[in-house]
Amino acid sequence: MYNLFMTLIIIVSILIIIATMMQPQKQQDALNALSGGAVFSGQTKKRGFEAFMEKVTAVLLVLFFALAIVLAYMSSK
Repeated sequence: MYNLFMTLIIIVSILIIIATMMQPQKQQDALNALSGGAVFSGQTKKRGFEAFMEKVTAVLLVLFFALAIVLAYMSSK
C-alpha cells in the first residue's frame, strides 16, 4: 500500500511540474511595474485556458498534500 501511494505522489509531482510549465507567462516590463500598471493587471478575471490551468494546478496541489499526509501517517506506523 505504501508503494502505491509513493508511486501516486511521484506521478502527481510530475503532473504539477507540467501544469505549472504550461501556464501562460505574465509579461510585465519595468516601466509598467514602476508606473503602477502592475497593480491593476492582477484584478482582471482569468478566462479560458489560463483559468483551466489554474484550477488543474490547484487540484493537483491539494492531491499532493493529501498524499503526503497519508504517506507520513503510514510511515509513522
